[in-house]
Amino acid sequence: MNAQEQRPLFIILLGPPGAGKGTQARRLAETLGLPHISSGDLFREHLKKQTPLGQLAQQYMAKGELVPDEVTIGMVRERLAQPDAQQGAILDGFPRTPAQAEALDALLAERRPRVVVPYIRVPEDELVARLSGRLTCRAHGHIFHVRYNPPKQPGVCDYDGSELYQREDDKPETVRRRIQVYQTQTAPLIDYYRQRGLLVEVNGNAPMDQVTQALLDAVRGAGA
Repeated sequence: MNAQEQRPLFIILLGPPGAGKGTQARRLAETLGLPHISSGDLFREHLKKQTPLGQLAQQYMAKGELVPDEVTIGMVRERLAQPDAQQGAILDGFPRTPAQAEALDALLAERRPRVVVPYIRVPEDELVARLSGRLTCRAHGHIFHVRYNPPKQPGVCDYDGSELYQREDDKPETVRRRIQVYQTQTAPLIDYYRQRGLLVEVNGNAPMDQVTQALLDAVRGAGA
């Protein structure tokens, strides 16, 4: 193993809602042996365990306010300090803004990591088709799709038998708004990483295995 391969590897997955980031992150985690760190999962864990950071986040959420960056960054800092993340991690949902990206740069600076930022691109119409057909399991959040991954029994989760439902934010009229908000908010972040030569655009409108291979090729070509 050469010196570059010994450096920690951090993969920052970007892509609009419905681009398949979660699925691809899990695939990369399995292939590369790195933890998949989802910002949504982190929040849920801290809120469930009522950690100090979770309680602080809850105070803002209860007032309908955005959780400040320092709270989110604190959660990520704690997670990246755990033993399984010493060789790197796959980040999904963080950072969301250039300010968060700068904070992440500072967190990782001492590790001198290799960093790659794949941006999974998918046409808007395809995103709407994917998201508006998505069904979520009430018990554990397993994801199905009426077209791409239907359950064996309509309306019932294959894994735990709980009810499948369509989330409010997966309805077509809401989906387009989510995509527009993402594009507006994330455009500066995409530029941030593009200017640093870390962004790699990947065609997400392809078969799942092809997307996974494109992501792995992007990672293996990363020397930053």
